[in-house]
Order: sequence, then C-alpha cells, then structure tokens
Amino acid sequence: MKEFELKYGCNPNQKPSKIFMADGTDLPIEILNGRPGFINFLDAFNSWQLVKELKEALGMPAVTSFKHVSPTSAAVGTKLSDTLKKAYFVDDIEGLDDSPLACAYARARGTDRMCSFGDWVALSDVCDVTTATMIKREVSDGIIAPGYEPEALEILKSKRKGTYNIVKIDPDYVPDPVEHKQVFGITFEQGRNNFEINRELLANIVTENKDMPESAVRDLIISLITLKYTQSNSVCYAYDGQAIGVGAGQQSRIHCTRLAGTKADTWFLRQHEKVLNLPFRSDIGRPDRDNIIDGYINKNEEDVCADGIWQKYFTEQPAPLTDEEIKAYLATKTDVALGSDAFFPFFDNIERAYRSGVKYIAEPGGSIRDDLVIDCCNKYGMVMAFTGMRLFHH
Repeated sequence: MKEFELKYGCNPNQKPSKIFMADGTDLPIEILNGRPGFINFLDAFNSWQLVKELKEALGMPAVTSFKHVSPTSAAVGTKLSDTLKKAYFVDDIEGLDDSPLACAYARARGTDRMCSFGDWVALSDVCDVTTATMIKREVSDGIIAPGYEPEALEILKSKRKGTYNIVKIDPDYVPDPVEHKQVFGITFEQGRNNFEINRELLANIVTENKDMPESAVRDLIISLITLKYTQSNSVCYAYDGQAIGVGAGQQSRIHCTRLAGTKADTWFLRQHEKVLNLPFRSDIGRPDRDNIIDGYINKNEEDVCADGIWQKYFTEQPAPLTDEEIKAYLATKTDVALGSDAFFPFFDNIERAYRSGVKYIAEPGGSIRDDLVIDCCNKYGMVMAFTGMRLFHH
C-alpha cells in the first residue's frame, strides 16, 4: 500500500488528508480492520516506537495505552498481585498469569483508567487471545502490533460493531535517520531521536545514597522511555514494572511533577481496602466505575458518599476515605522511581516527589541549582542519577 486516504486531519475541516511514504515506497503497515484517522495514526506510530524500545531495553513484552499523542501509562509483562488484579478489574481473566503480554496490557490499561478511556493500544508482541479478550471489553479506538493470533484477530474484529481499528506493523521497519515536519508551510528537518536508553545511562549517581537495585533500574528505564514519547514538558513516576503517573505538556515542570504525582497517588489509593470494596450497583458499567472511584478518592465534582448521591451508584452508603486515611496510606508507599525529560530547576519538585514515595530519580542535570536539588534528595535519602540527556518530544 503506497498511501492511505484519511477521512480528515486533526479536525473535520482539515481536508484532504492521507499518509504516505515520501520516497514512494510501500507503507510499513497493513490495516486489518476499521479505518484509522489522522490522530489514530499519530498515536499508533508513537506508541509503537515506545513498546518496541521498551522490549529491546528490558527484554520483556511491553504495552502502552496512548491518548492524544502521549502515553497514559506503559508497562512490561510482570505478574500482577491479587490486589492489583482487583483494582484493574481483571481478577476474572482466566490465564492472565500465563501471558506476559496480557499482564503488560492489564497494567498499562489499568493505571489511569480515566485517561485511557478511548485509547490507542500498542503491543510489542503478537496479540494473543487473553490480551484480545481484555481489550474487547474496554472503550478503545484501536491497536497496533506486529501480528495477531487468528482467534485474537477475530475477537478484536468483533469490537465496536466490527469497526475497531486494527493495524499490523512490520517489526523490522527502520525509518530514515532524518525526519521532516511542516509548520505553517515551513519544513523542519532534524535527526531522529535514536538515543538508546539503558542502565548505563544511570551510572552517574550524584547523591550520597548510591544504592540502586535492579527493580529501580527497570522502573527508571520504563520512566525515561515513556518520557521519550510524551509531549513535553513531562515527568513520569514508575513502580513495579509500569508507569503509574504521567504529567505531560505543562509549561512549568513543577506542574508536571504535581500532575504526575497526583496520578501516582490515585493509582496507589485504588488499591486501598475501602476502594476495592466499594458496594457498586450491578448496573454501573466499567467507565462509570472509573469516574466514581476517582471522585471517591479525589473528592472532585460531587461527593459520591453524600445522601441523595450515593444511591445512584451504590447498594449501601459507603464510608468516605478521609484525608487522614489517605495520608497514612500513602506514607507506607516507597521505592517509587521518577524520570524527568529535562532538569529540575528548583528543589520543590523533589519535595513533591517525596510525598508520593519517590526514592529513585533520573534527570539530565545541568541546572544552575543542581546543588540545591541534590541537597534535597540527600535530605530524604534518595538516589538520583544525572543522565546528561534531555528527552523533549513535540
């Protein structure tokens, strides 16, 4: 296929629209089902790069959930605890532990379920039946993978009344080392960001504490590779083999750190006993449960425990999750990894990160206030590596 005509560009008024190879060669994809759009393909090609790189760096199946050209999470295929299975609504999936790819999907899709609503999924490996079964019951726009088992493909084709977007990509495709884009009719040219992220990048530890276990190395690599394909500015918290909070596109780094930290806190709190045992009515669907749980934890637009409101969602009135309970629960969470796509200009980022259990940090370094940032890390016994590599993505 030389080119593929799209319905429209980013918005319905932006026509004509298509994808093609500038040198006239075939596209490195097959569209197996549906008709992906402009934004779908932006998500597809960015998300595929992320999981391909994660698989190469860590040697494990990887999955990411993308929305609006940034990952909501990314994960590798480590097994889930029973608590995490329940928090992710996958405790009923038979054979989950036997499929590392399915475990990676459960983690990536379950991390930030509100932001993953209507997502694009990327798999590093051939999609199996277990993974396809989980994808089928989530609200999603499409998927990209290097292949699909026949039964898995049929399961996915039945999604969205047969219109689900399914893309197969050539795993051996290597793009040109120089890339171009146009803005306002002006062409930009640059070398692709082919910088390899691996454990050697974490060798320059600048804090007093230099003890970085393999689990922290893994999580920092996940964080940094996730940042490489996240719209800047960006900060990523990672834990237990997955990104648990991504703050993207904020003009101020502390706002990225706060946003990502709030998401990380919510991820932890979804595993609180009170949240796991909320007495939902049987007619409350998965997306509604996600919104209600977020409201229960973060006390957003409405008090879901209040008289006259709880009856819409629950079979009995739940006890609220108090601020004291939240503070005490989060205080038990430690060993979180944090990556930043550029240096921290002020130590307030470290203070906020500490509140979400961060112990391991990777950032480029190079700020005139590096000494203050390092001092703050030392105050909390954190381990921080300067990578010397900025990871802006626009």
